[in-house]
Amino acid sequence: MDSISGMELSRRFYGELVRPWLARAFPDLRHAAALIGAGSELLGFDDAMSRDHDWGPRVLLFVAEADFAAQAEAVADGFAAVAPTDFLGHPLDLSRTRTGDPDGARRDPRHGLEIHTLEAMLRRTLALGLDEPRDAVTWLGLSEQRLLAVTTGAVFHDDDGRLTGLRARLGAFPRDVRLYKLACQWRRIAEEQAFVGRAGHRGDDLGSKIIAARLVRDAMRMGFLIEGRYAPYPKWFAAAFAQLPCAPDLTPMFERALAASDWKAREATLAEAYLALANLHKTRGLPGAFAPALGPFHDRPFMVINADAIGAVIAAEIVDPALRVLPIIGSLDQVTDSTPLIEAPDRARRAMRALFDDGEA
Repeated sequence: MDSISGMELSRRFYGELVRPWLARAFPDLRHAAALIGAGSELLGFDDAMSRDHDWGPRVLLFVAEADFAAQAEAVADGFAAVAPTDFLGHPLDLSRTRTGDPDGARRDPRHGLEIHTLEAMLRRTLALGLDEPRDAVTWLGLSEQRLLAVTTGAVFHDDDGRLTGLRARLGAFPRDVRLYKLACQWRRIAEEQAFVGRAGHRGDDLGSKIIAARLVRDAMRMGFLIEGRYAPYPKWFAAAFAQLPCAPDLTPMFERALAASDWKAREATLAEAYLALANLHKTRGLPGAFAPALGPFHDRPFMVINADAIGAVIAAEIVDPALRVLPIIGSLDQVTDSTPLIEAPDRARRAMRALFDDGEA
């Protein structure tokens, strides 16, 4: 089997086959061409197994709503009439995995050329309009995995720059939203860090391991936030973390914590990782003049970091008045990992607004 990546295959599919055909058949059609949305190839994680579904020569064409209404069907049918059966040895027929058109899209199972509008794609993916998010609470209701669906991948062509501009605008959390999420992430660590020792102290080593694993995940998510990157869903979470600049220093600590055979070693290694994260926050120049410190949990013999104090200092740096008054609850990904909710962006936004309306600090 050849080693071409899905992204390179799609880039060549557009450049060598689709674009020349469009120039002949629809020379006046202004469009953007990209590979975004779903698929392991968007993150560069595709391998031989990835080819069993939703992988192949494909490209998403984004056109104006008026052009979509007038020409989407003609473009899809016209390409089907001239497209070869395969491209670079990979079949164009995607009928095994393509059934029907999503709302506001036109795709043909006989080939991988899809026609979309930005407006419909954004509604489907994030339940947003082109002029949103307009406030911080809306940002907090957006799944990072779904933000990645819009902002990763690649743009091969963009006549009017709208897709490129949209991706740039959604590519990172606004300053205050990021600070709020960081404060909430420190609170998550504060809530459970002492339990690694408490469970182990009473002989519940399995319980100590489970809590340690939860805290490793929370610490890794902190790494994503400090580095200003979105975290993908669990299948690719660790693989994406490994690409962060902080990963070479932090990953060995996480591996030692998870492999530790007793709770004291587990707790000590996690504390080392928390301290490294706090110092990384400072190294990256993020707001918050806190002094990280390790010490016992009140009068109990469990090692913790002053996570509550760190979170409070970070929260105090928030300028947005709407965010400053919110309880330190967290964003969508910090309060749930429920796939049915995360994959229903409109419902998720409503749920987060209701949570903040009813929440208490």
